[in-house]
Amino acid sequence: MFGALYAAEGSPTSVLIEVAREFSPRIERCGPREVTLDLSGLTHLFGDARTIGAELRRTAADHRLRVRVAIAGTRTAARLLVRHRAGLTVVEPGTEAESLAPLPLTLLTTLSDKPSDLIAIFRRWGLSTCGELAALPPHAVAARLGQDGVGWQRLARGEDALPLVPAIPEERFEQALDLEWPIDGLEPLSFVLGRLMDPLSAHLERRGRGAAVLHVRLHLVTREVHERSLQLPVPMRDARTLRTLALLDLESHPPAAAIDRVVVAVDPTPGRIIQFSLLTRPLPSPEQLSTLNARLAALMGEGRCGSPVEVDSWQPGVFEMKPFAPRDSNVVNGAETSPVVALRRFRIPIPARVRVEDGKPSRVSIDRRGMSGGRVETCAGPWRTSGAWWDNELGWNRDEWDVTLSDGATYRIFRDRRLDAWCVEGIVD
Repeated sequence: MFGALYAAEGSPTSVLIEVAREFSPRIERCGPREVTLDLSGLTHLFGDARTIGAELRRTAADHRLRVRVAIAGTRTAARLLVRHRAGLTVVEPGTEAESLAPLPLTLLTTLSDKPSDLIAIFRRWGLSTCGELAALPPHAVAARLGQDGVGWQRLARGEDALPLVPAIPEERFEQALDLEWPIDGLEPLSFVLGRLMDPLSAHLERRGRGAAVLHVRLHLVTREVHERSLQLPVPMRDARTLRTLALLDLESHPPAAAIDRVVVAVDPTPGRIIQFSLLTRPLPSPEQLSTLNARLAALMGEGRCGSPVEVDSWQPGVFEMKPFAPRDSNVVNGAETSPVVALRRFRIPIPARVRVEDGKPSRVSIDRRGMSGGRVETCAGPWRTSGAWWDNELGWNRDEWDVTLSDGATYRIFRDRRLDAWCVEGIVD
């Protein structure tokens, strides 16, 4: 047994859906003014179909909503009847075709997505009502009009072409708490956040979701709202991690006054599925990495923690920072990466003494523990670079060499032509 609700023009759709959900969790939105609902099993609670229809209209009136109600054995029959008749209409299951027989054929166009030019053909045949179309032999209709004509005939009989597709209710992953006394400081706030994060995490776990964005809204005693949003690197739902990330962010951006209401909400996303490898060592969990990055950012400042990224410039040592996001293996885009030669650059170049013979370095002396220097076995260079000559602080003018010394290590050294000084820039690994 199915029911159809058709609201007056201008009625809010959200209120109509709310009324339908008070009677059945299986509802389908058919338009801005119409919903259908599955009424199976409600006779044990309310009584017969007419009593259920009366309760639907009464509940809608309590919400200040004027609706038409139709109850029938099929959704199609209920929808056609509720569009044609005002008030309450109840059709006994099995009598849908007889109830629809006097309705005009033009009413079918409000439900069908098939070509409406068939209505003109039906009129040329002398048909004007649903009953006249339903009485035609189905095989004759199929022979002349194909499956579209058969679909129109099934509509005229009140037959359902598709099952009811229940609308999924919109879930809000949010927790709020009104405080009896205002709090000031992160320590009491941490207890409140912990109390809110636990049920929020449980809700996410029940739905198989993870938090993509964490929102914290603090209502202050000054009637202002202090709101912070954290974009999480991966979907997560661990309550302790979410509380720690929120506290670390609020430590850098504290509210301006005491707090009397705390609201925590998340933007949900499907939970992540982790597949570990038997061949590589697992990395720390995303929750641990996120907490570590947040602690470092709170200690060093925003934009000062992350991974270095090369910049398209010839200036030595220049780089930018991006958020730290390590790969979980040495496989990139399905292909295994091979080892590459890398330069382990010193953040501050190490001064060195270099003997030059025939324009090439012949010996390098380094006053640094673990770097004894020695005779130059092979060398390559020089590579001469210069830039930013208009800036005394950022400008550079240097000759670079790659040298392999008698100690077995390969270094990159350079001569600063402006200062006439030699330095070791890094070690080639």
